[in-house]
Amino acid sequence: MTKKENKSTGLKKAEKKRQFILSFMFVIICAIILFPFLLLVSVSLSDEKDIVFNGYNIIPRVFSTNAYKYVFKNPTSILNAYKVTIFYSVVTMVLNTLVMALIAYPLSRKELKGRKGMSFYLYFTTLFSGGLIPTFILNTQYLHLGDTMWIYILPGMVSVWHVFMLRAFIQGIPNEIVESLRIDGASEYRIFFGTIIPLSKPVIATVMLFTFLNKWNDWMTSMLYINDQKLISLQYLLQRIMLNVQLLQQSQQAGTSDMIDATQLPTETVRMAMAVAVAGPALLVFPFFQKYFTKGLTVGSVKG
Repeated sequence: MTKKENKSTGLKKAEKKRQFILSFMFVIICAIILFPFLLLVSVSLSDEKDIVFNGYNIIPRVFSTNAYKYVFKNPTSILNAYKVTIFYSVVTMVLNTLVMALIAYPLSRKELKGRKGMSFYLYFTTLFSGGLIPTFILNTQYLHLGDTMWIYILPGMVSVWHVFMLRAFIQGIPNEIVESLRIDGASEYRIFFGTIIPLSKPVIATVMLFTFLNKWNDWMTSMLYINDQKLISLQYLLQRIMLNVQLLQQSQQAGTSDMIDATQLPTETVRMAMAVAVAGPALLVFPFFQKYFTKGLTVGSVKG
């Protein structure tokens, strides 16, 4: 065996060793990430008394579905809350991303006069807030968005940081592509929807995912603006369920209620069951965006 062959064999062994170490580290990291979620599911399927006296365990010692029965004891309300939350989360995800892309595209063009001033104006709005009470008065007294589905969609339609993220990615698209399309007679509408949007899929998918998760986890909007029980969000409904459990537990501990033993109130298990109910749909959505997600996160890190 020649020296060249020995060197090649050594390099192959080193590469295999490196791949093994990387794979092992990847498995460890995945296990660390998955462990809290598995523990969460395990606790939600455990008996409350066992959790109170024996603590958490990765495998339920005493299997029980009481927490889910408590959470879904009124399935009509839960299903309606799911429908409402899914509807406004999806609509907001699509509509807001489209509006922000329409803002980001002209700001990315060097030929647009005053684009720096416009960008600064957008940034300036992030430095101050109108305040909770003025915002509430504006949305309810002037815009009349209270107790409507629009209260979930219209306020906060534009995220400045997402606009800047989209702009940074679009700026990375070679200007020659846009110029050649203009020479060929393509309209701005065709350039934007036919070329810019398809080439910006990674960052658009990232913005859509962030927007969806932000709206999916929103509970304050329902608390402040919604009185119609048919329009409350899933997060707010689950929060009310959790508050009811805590109030019952406090009443029992104070001796003002003789209904049930405090240890049988599924406080901890209900909290975990609620987390599973909330996280489930979000986990189902993520794989559809995963292909573009990592690309979108690297916006601006590499310039050609």
